[in-house]
Amino acid sequence: MKRIIISAICMTIFPAFEGFSQEEKKTRKATNTTKTKIVETDTKEEKNRNVMLNAANNTGPRDVNIGLPSTVGGITIQENDLPVVYYFWPELPNRTWRQSKSLGRTGLLKIGEAAITTGDLGFTVNSYTRLGTDKLEINGNFSGSSFGWMKGDLNVTGPLSKGWSYTMGAYANFDPNSFDLKFAKYSDRTQIYRAGITKKFNNGKGEISFLYKYANSASLSNYAVFEYKEGGKVEEYNGFRIGRDSYIVNDGTFMFKDILTGQSKKADMGGSDAASTSHTFDLLGNYDLANDWKFNFTTRFRYAKASQLVTIPLSIYEATAADNFTYQATGQPYVGNVNSMLAMYTDGTPTTTFLSRFEIKKNIDNHKWRFGLTEYYYNVDEFTSNRSFFNQTVSANADKLVRNTPGGTANTDANGFYNYNVGGEYHNGFENKLSAYFSDNWTISDRLSLAYGVNLRYHKLKGDYYQTPRTSNVVFDPSQKTYFDNNWFHLGGSINAVYKVIKSAGILADFTYTEKNGQLESYSGAAEPNLAKTKSPLGALGVYFNQEKFSIVSQATYLTRNNYQARLNLVNPTNSSESEVATVFYDIQTLGWTTDIVATPFEGFNLHYLITFQDPVYKNYNFSAFGNNYSYNDKNVLEISKVLMEIDPSYTYKDFKVWASFRYFSKQYANQTNALYFAPRWETFGGVNYKINDHFDIGLTAVNFLNQTGAKGTINGAELITDATPYYDKLLVGSYIRPFTLEASLNFRF
Repeated sequence: MKRIIISAICMTIFPAFEGFSQEEKKTRKATNTTKTKIVETDTKEEKNRNVMLNAANNTGPRDVNIGLPSTVGGITIQENDLPVVYYFWPELPNRTWRQSKSLGRTGLLKIGEAAITTGDLGFTVNSYTRLGTDKLEINGNFSGSSFGWMKGDLNVTGPLSKGWSYTMGAYANFDPNSFDLKFAKYSDRTQIYRAGITKKFNNGKGEISFLYKYANSASLSNYAVFEYKEGGKVEEYNGFRIGRDSYIVNDGTFMFKDILTGQSKKADMGGSDAASTSHTFDLLGNYDLANDWKFNFTTRFRYAKASQLVTIPLSIYEATAADNFTYQATGQPYVGNVNSMLAMYTDGTPTTTFLSRFEIKKNIDNHKWRFGLTEYYYNVDEFTSNRSFFNQTVSANADKLVRNTPGGTANTDANGFYNYNVGGEYHNGFENKLSAYFSDNWTISDRLSLAYGVNLRYHKLKGDYYQTPRTSNVVFDPSQKTYFDNNWFHLGGSINAVYKVIKSAGILADFTYTEKNGQLESYSGAAEPNLAKTKSPLGALGVYFNQEKFSIVSQATYLTRNNYQARLNLVNPTNSSESEVATVFYDIQTLGWTTDIVATPFEGFNLHYLITFQDPVYKNYNFSAFGNNYSYNDKNVLEISKVLMEIDPSYTYKDFKVWASFRYFSKQYANQTNALYFAPRWETFGGVNYKINDHFDIGLTAVNFLNQTGAKGTINGAELITDATPYYDKLLVGSYIRPFTLEASLNFRF
């Protein structure tokens, strides 16, 4: 899920657009008055985007980025106003959350709303559990695809007794994806079960609910090998079908050594070793207090065992007979292309989370006040990322290789692995974030309105880590632990102004600011992390114009963020068999301009068009590796296109709806030096939906219906490449968009 979709320029466009559209409708209806009301700016969610259309997979929402590089975890996901996972590593959000019939509503929070309520920067998917109802309700979905994907999703709610009701849900996803694994039938196996009860108070002033969710999920990532061509294009290599063939070794098993004990471990991608499990308990409710104050709260206790089992391709080189490679399974000699690989394994790290959010609000005259308090506690019990390296053939369902060169430094053991725990990770401890926030939506006059808020956060970080160098076969000595105890105060907030120049046009201005210092994960490496304060100011200025059948918003944005931290798995450009892990710190600056249009020229037809121009670049990006100094200042940020477009037409006639979504991405750089890049591409979706009756509807969706093939993302092991010429016609490995896929669904409700 780590791909850019929309830049920061969109931050305030959609709230203003939605507010003005609704207000214009109200104004036309209010024919008995000539006074024009100011547009409300208190909408908390973005509109006009389907974040669940994901070109990478169907396991979670697409990433809606802001001109900054996405995290590995992708977009932040909340349920019942609290994050589904405290931090995306080692447990990704899609291991415990999927779009489901057990969710009553799903939306996309504005950046400003996220800054006020959480103190963090970025878009957030927010969802709410479907609670108990006064009468029996059944909602369900069955889905499948042309590649054998099967999903069943069912939720049942109903009454128990007077004032009491229940909710129950089951979600099961079995997805082979588009590539053929030899060691397992499915690349994603996810089951989520829910149960809960709701009590409505006899006085009608509120309700309280207790909810439980169990999740068990294992999901694998695949890569593609291809020939890199001039102009950023790629071609398939030796019959390897991009998106259709698996690049994971054919037995799916890997060897590791526990970095804490030195004990050898075997991990199987096809079994439970790649699965995460979790138990989530929510207590939530609302109550009408005296003097029109309203109280809402959510409290969550969560226990999870988070596992990660992934492989990352490094460099490809051609081996001769002198390199002494043999097939691990048969012992037969091998000559040909070899891909060095990194394997990482987190073996069921226990995590404990306690989250709470309390909020009171009241409308007074021209103000809508809100006061809130959040408490986030997160404990990690000895996170480890055990690592090993191995070699595989460059082919579909690759074979592991053993190497035994007399006097060689990269020889493997009999299982085909070497350099155990080079670059291995560890951290242990807890985080606590206590925040107080306030917001107000103030209608100053008929022309001017202001929405503003502030978040004050205390962040404590305490635990231990090892500064032991991550050399081959390292085993940590408990007596050499280094302890840390950090305390920080963070300021966050947002202010949004709308000035209505005339009835149908006006000016928008916005400023958002957040701060952070670090998290437990910052201590995973051997080096003491740089925990200087990261500051993220974001400013925007734009205009809007609305008519009955046409609306346009255009806005410019400036965003900076400092003190990014990354651990790069580097390959020596002069010796592809030599690798090194480097910890680097850098800043990013983004300038952009977005225009968003929604048109309804005739009944039943709707067109949404969005175009973004942006220029995200690196600042203060300097580091050393392999005895050399490198600087990537003013280089374009990886994976982020400078031009983005979304074209979303739809037409509804009676019980039929036909729709499409076209997304354009201009050139994306695939390594930090910008020497390598991928050519522009389109991602396309389309479908037709038919409502059979009040109880059933069906849908057919085509993913990538233009049947484009190609790669995207970054090129692993190419971080230091400065001249692309030697890489033309060379074999490289990267990620890709899904091939043409048909998906069918049946929804039912009673």
